[in-house]
Amino acid sequence: MTSFKSFNSYIEESIVNNWHLDALTDYQGATLQYHDVARKIEKLHILFQHSGVECGDRIAICGRNSAHWAVVFFATLTYGAVAVPILHEFNSEQIHNIVNHSEAKLLFVGDVVVKSVIPESMPSLEGIINIPDYSLMISRSKKLTFAREHLNELFGKKYPKAFRADDVKYYKDSAEELALINYTSGTTGFSKGVMLPYRALWGNLDFCITTIGTHIKQGSNTLSILPMAHMYGMAVEFIFPFCHGCHLFFLTRLPSPAIIAQAFNDVKPAIIISVPLIIEKIIRKSVFPKIQNHRMRLLLNMPVISKKIKQKICESVHQALGGNAYEVVVGGAALNQEIESFLKSIEFPITVGYGATECAPLITFSDYKDFIPGSCGTPVEHMEVKINSNDPENIPGEIITRGTNVMLGYYKNEEATRAVLDNEGWYHTGDLGTMSSDGHVFIRGRIKNMLLGSNGQNVYPEELEDKLNSMALISECIIIQKGEKLVALVHPDFEEAKIMGLDMEDIEHVMEQNRLEVNNSLPAYSRLSAIQIHKNEFEKTPKKSIKRYLYKDV
Repeated sequence: MTSFKSFNSYIEESIVNNWHLDALTDYQGATLQYHDVARKIEKLHILFQHSGVECGDRIAICGRNSAHWAVVFFATLTYGAVAVPILHEFNSEQIHNIVNHSEAKLLFVGDVVVKSVIPESMPSLEGIINIPDYSLMISRSKKLTFAREHLNELFGKKYPKAFRADDVKYYKDSAEELALINYTSGTTGFSKGVMLPYRALWGNLDFCITTIGTHIKQGSNTLSILPMAHMYGMAVEFIFPFCHGCHLFFLTRLPSPAIIAQAFNDVKPAIIISVPLIIEKIIRKSVFPKIQNHRMRLLLNMPVISKKIKQKICESVHQALGGNAYEVVVGGAALNQEIESFLKSIEFPITVGYGATECAPLITFSDYKDFIPGSCGTPVEHMEVKINSNDPENIPGEIITRGTNVMLGYYKNEEATRAVLDNEGWYHTGDLGTMSSDGHVFIRGRIKNMLLGSNGQNVYPEELEDKLNSMALISECIIIQKGEKLVALVHPDFEEAKIMGLDMEDIEHVMEQNRLEVNNSLPAYSRLSAIQIHKNEFEKTPKKSIKRYLYKDV
């Protein structure tokens, strides 16, 4: 029987134990120390209390990553209210729907979101509060208005001498109690409210502290790139480092490759949590051009010299990522096999994890020393994983999991809950995979994405896409089906083509050569009948997965 510790006690202890250390910094902006975070949390607690917020009330948060977003989130949980983090990439209609569906009492909005939300579309809200300074955008409650206008006075009355570490006393949560409702951003286009209890947050945090935390010192720098409202970024890149006493830097702007590269250099993070797209772009743009030339290939083929050259290459990749990371953890999607093979060949500390919003999010993970290429790790502490197959090592089946991290269900959606949670507590992921005898999981694709080849054989589009993404001038692609034929929609690397002086006719010729080459490595039933050029980048979810449903009928 698992023994649960109060999740909020981790936040409380980290604040008290790291009182005078730097905690949260907006990259190239202001820094809050742990005692500053505690003070702001306490002021928000006073605001909640005097405006009539009760334990279990929903508080929605929608804005770009920032120190003040983090404070609102922690203040909500440590008060005993239910957090409803909303991805700021959602459009105004989606934001309105989530606020209304979750029955949120308050909505905190960032500087970008504030321009798009329409208060009249969210009639049940008692107030909308600006994240940067916690000023009121709109108040429909006299209590809220009074509490905000007199907040400093109320704080002074409660703590007439000073606010100290001894005053930090947070709500003691229980395992099955609802902590947050996280609305999925999946590739199917339908957003569901995942109800996550405190035990799920605890399960992820406990695993991260006991596994990754042993390699990360108190006070280490970390860089938050992924959306904090997405469970992967929230659990591994935000909650874990804060509760471990780290100094978190937030990229508050749109994280372009140039900004991320500069931030890595400035922050020098002790660990890097990323989606594949970011790592792949850095390797392809900053590393491959330096090593994919005739001289370097010759040196790499010389047995004695090769080892030293690979060490130098590994050092250069480390430096491109700040030079201080214990390991790079990739999740959210599969890492391209060419990039993965390259990083393993130079002995770079890369590893891949796997999870789902419904598991808050961790299901499998292995330290880079135990990482097997092509896999996504072994089941994490507190979780069981099975493959629904008669031969799990060789025949793909649905990945199912149960344990501490699994959700309570989908909010106000019993039908959807019953479709994925069975009577024995197994969560059915919808992903296909195999598992080696030593427990390493290998993802083969999504059940919903699986296509039928011309002879009725199963085709996993992700495997074909991975092959194509390593070929000339292909930036990204997806495989679609037209009748019995398989077609690749490809967005070319137009920047690279321009450097090489190629026009559209040349690009089309390269794509046809790519098609012929990839088909040579495929069985007849999964060969491509055509490559169709898609001039714009594909629309993606916040974890950078292509929204496939938008392109099925292209």
